[in-house]
Amino acid sequence: MDQERRQHPRVKVRVPVELHTEDSASPIRGATTDLSLSGCYLESVFPYSVGTKLELKLQLEGTLLVLAAVVTCDPQVGNGIQFTQMLPEDIEELSKFLEAAQKSE
Repeated sequence: MDQERRQHPRVKVRVPVELHTEDSASPIRGATTDLSLSGCYLESVFPYSVGTKLELKLQLEGTLLVLAAVVTCDPQVGNGIQFTQMLPEDIEELSKFLEAAQKSE
């Protein structure tokens, strides 16, 4: 009975990411375990609490700047992230990247 709540299909792909929170001075680096047009999953031993606002830099061909929020928290595993704001050209680049990644799965 686990219904799919996502707007866009997730692609299992590791993309380097740099994250900033409102109260962190230095960025935290990691990688996605999956990625879609509307969000991603980030592995972390110390995940953020639900509702935390993040600024992400996704490293694709270029660097995409994304405003996001934590929507799920799995202790010692990671966070589900929902993208809240992105430039149209970044959405387009992410869309092309995901299409290419899906074809190579």
